[in-house]
Amino acid sequence: MFSSDKLLITNDLIDLENGVKFPEKLTDAFIFWGFFMKTSHQSSPQRDLFREHLNQMINPAHPLVRMAKLIDWEQAEAITSHWFSDTTGRQAKSGRLIVGLFLLKQMKNVSDEELPALWVENPYWQYFCGEEYFQHEFPIHPTSMSKWRKKMTETDAEALLSLTITLALSSKTIKRSDMKRVNADTTVQEKAVEYPTDTRLCTKAIIQLGKLSKQHGVKLKQNYKFTAKKLHFKINNYHRAQQFKRAKKAQAKLKTCLGRLSRDITRQLEKQPKLTPVFQEFMKKTERLLTQSRTSKNKLYSLHAPEVECIAKGKLKKRYEFGVKASAIATQKNNFILGASALHGSPYDGHTLKPALDQVERLSGVRPKRCFVDNGYKGHAEEQTDIHIARKKRTYATRYLKRLMKQRNAIEALFGHAKRDTHLGRNYLKGQHGDKLNVLLSAVGYNLRMILRIIWLFLCCYLSGALMKIRRWVQKMIINVDNSQPKWFRSNQKTVFQG
Repeated sequence: MFSSDKLLITNDLIDLENGVKFPEKLTDAFIFWGFFMKTSHQSSPQRDLFREHLNQMINPAHPLVRMAKLIDWEQAEAITSHWFSDTTGRQAKSGRLIVGLFLLKQMKNVSDEELPALWVENPYWQYFCGEEYFQHEFPIHPTSMSKWRKKMTETDAEALLSLTITLALSSKTIKRSDMKRVNADTTVQEKAVEYPTDTRLCTKAIIQLGKLSKQHGVKLKQNYKFTAKKLHFKINNYHRAQQFKRAKKAQAKLKTCLGRLSRDITRQLEKQPKLTPVFQEFMKKTERLLTQSRTSKNKLYSLHAPEVECIAKGKLKKRYEFGVKASAIATQKNNFILGASALHGSPYDGHTLKPALDQVERLSGVRPKRCFVDNGYKGHAEEQTDIHIARKKRTYATRYLKRLMKQRNAIEALFGHAKRDTHLGRNYLKGQHGDKLNVLLSAVGYNLRMILRIIWLFLCCYLSGALMKIRRWVQKMIINVDNSQPKWFRSNQKTVFQG
């Protein structure tokens, strides 16, 4: 049973205020919150005597409170306006709550499971999301975060990144002139997959095909489940003992079992053509797995994430990384991210520079005049921006350019912080759409952390300046003691203050 202020959900849906009974077919839609009506902007309710107002609990000088006052929440709510239905479902939560939860999740680097517990116990987080009174329960179901994320498009994520740029300008984290000189580079956003081996992939394919066949009533001669597990165990032992010929022979036998199972299912699907769409996608993955070799292109590295690519960036500790290439452009002076995107197909870096600069101009309204890149961007087609490539004589023509080129390396530290402090280090979102969203949302989280830090430093400097003024005033008052006081009194006062 689920209860709220307006609805009571059992087998049917009943409006407690009007006594209207909804049809049973809409029950699942309401329970799982698949559809929501657009929110209505209501006036502030009358003060509740039995609940604590957040303004009385929080410090108005806290950086999160100051940031909440600087954000244009109307622009943020406009991003989520198309997520709602005009006619279907009950009234949804406010757009500020949804956007605020996404911003907090990326800024604080927490998961969907950790977010509700931290939100309930933190009044500053609740104020940031637009609450007026302290809440003892999370306002939405935890699974709603994933449902809202499915409705988010790449354009919406870019709008959130543009929102952080506007916030940075209003908080004086960056200046508009800082956007004219930028650094650009690429990195690898790793996917949440195991290290791929043929043995592991074949074993998983056999087990999943057996489960799928049993679920839909497809009769097989043999499912090879236990045979695959035994062979997997043997292959691991053979490699550990450096018996590579036996391991190779067992791998060939495992692949043979997968081929037999695949052909058996194909024959059974000819008798049951209605089940063909169910098996079609997984059978394509199986065929791709059986035909690929060591030198093949477009290999399959994961069954649940077929979009994963193998990328070698020349690192000593990580020779190969499995995920997708990601591009980022940041200001050279502040290392503030102005544009980010996921690049599927592992394109050449030089071919990605022009679209990346176009994205920066689209989000910030400023076209960079100078862009500093590494040696991998040779052969770019950018003409509007002056591109400075590392290890070229033209780049080091003057001392000024030489000094600016040294600042290009700061973007490497940006990637390190983004992978550790945001979700760029390991992507858990599904599909290519999930790759694009994770890159952009990680950039949003990185920018918000920087803005929050700048607000905190400004507050510290402001307080320290105020304390210095008070100290000087007290010092002046003590030193300018009335001449009518005894000489020993004036000397003691100076000694005490100086001590």
